[in-house]
Amino acid sequence: MKYFHRFITKKDFLFIALFAIFGFFTLQIPVAQLAGSKVKFTIYDAFAPIAGSFIGAMPGVVAVFLMQFFNFLVHGARIEDAGTIVRFFPMLFAAIYFAQKGKVNLIISMLAITAFVAHPIGREVWYFSLFWLIPIVAHFFRDRFLLARALGATFTAHAVGGALWIWVFALPAPVWNSLIPVVIMERLLFALGISGSFVLVNNLLGFLEQKHFFIFGFHIDPKYLAPILRGEQHASKTFSKT
Repeated sequence: MKYFHRFITKKDFLFIALFAIFGFFTLQIPVAQLAGSKVKFTIYDAFAPIAGSFIGAMPGVVAVFLMQFFNFLVHGARIEDAGTIVRFFPMLFAAIYFAQKGKVNLIISMLAITAFVAHPIGREVWYFSLFWLIPIVAHFFRDRFLLARALGATFTAHAVGGALWIWVFALPAPVWNSLIPVVIMERLLFALGISGSFVLVNNLLGFLEQKHFFIFGFHIDPKYLAPILRGEQHASKTFSKT
């Protein structure tokens, strides 16, 4: 799989450590609670998916896993709540989606839809899984629009989580129906949060590299740099050619 063609390098370890530490703190800021579990959505849900966009999918997935693993240990490893275990997986796939474009992103959504409607309750509320067509549609616009990329990532997390959730908890059909307006609002907010987090971190890393605080070759997207940083980047390249 092309997402994992590169191994974690020495320069990645620093970013993984910093990202995991910061991500752990974002896990402590709750936003909403999952139905049928003690698990809560946090600021982390708007921050974690961007990890792989700067260092590659594999290191990003490692960073996201470590964020959750440390949180799992610090809060007493409550394995009696199955939601805590299920919670490990969705964000890993969101990080993959946001990091790079590839067929795997389409496959994840299709598998999630199939798994959901394969459940007896899922067949009653099959239309709920239509949410997970969003990552498929967003796949074709992700390179043009950051919000499409963010929507694809957050709905990928939702797809994986939803497919697992119905099999683990078998929430009744009325609950899934009641979640539809909630999903629309929360995922739009998360998409905006992911977009904002990406722009913020992209500019922070761009600033630090341009000021030579460190130069680790992170994947900084010039398209989303502030005008002043884009100007400095262009001037730096021009100077290096002369």
